[in-house]
Amino acid sequence: MKLIVMTKPTFFVEEDKILANLFEEGLENLHLYKPGASPMYSERLLTLLGEDYHSKITVHGHFYLKEEYRLRGIHIDDAFTEAPVGYKGNISRTCHAIEELKDTKKKSNYVFLHSIFDSQTNADEKQSFTMDELREASKQGLIDKKVYALGGMNLDRVKEIKDLGFGGMVICGDLWNRFNIHNEIDYKALLNHFEKLRKTID
Repeated sequence: MKLIVMTKPTFFVEEDKILANLFEEGLENLHLYKPGASPMYSERLLTLLGEDYHSKITVHGHFYLKEEYRLRGIHIDDAFTEAPVGYKGNISRTCHAIEELKDTKKKSNYVFLHSIFDSQTNADEKQSFTMDELREASKQGLIDKKVYALGGMNLDRVKEIKDLGFGGMVICGDLWNRFNIHNEIDYKALLNHFEKLRKTID
């Protein structure tokens, strides 16, 4: 099963150092998700990170960054928006309904299904599916190795997600909630938790 880490929605001072450490610890796919932020800040973060890690980063929005920094690919946050004209390369999408999976998988390298559980980042994002609905989707082959679970993912959910047949899980709040961006500079707890996640998912 694959492990994807999604950035915090906001930028913060230690971010480039933490991300570089996560890559060193074996992170293979980071989703750069900064809704509403100026692309200038994403450019700054990518420059600080350096070229070695760019091929492991997928960008949400500001798709020109993909070519400019030779990133891994682009992510479209729904099942319907067209890819940029002439775009060639990796593309992933977010599905918000099980019915969207079949067609969306055909035009994507992989897709996120959202929200599997209540979000740990955004209190307004609640679970969208019952376990019975997910089991049925799995039985029908709609959930498979191209579908990654997003929403409320944490260490305790790994077995459940594997059993449902998901190809991966997207971690956000479970990781970032272990580091207080306002008053901490030591991010060992966050890195240790990532290591646990990586070992459990492999």
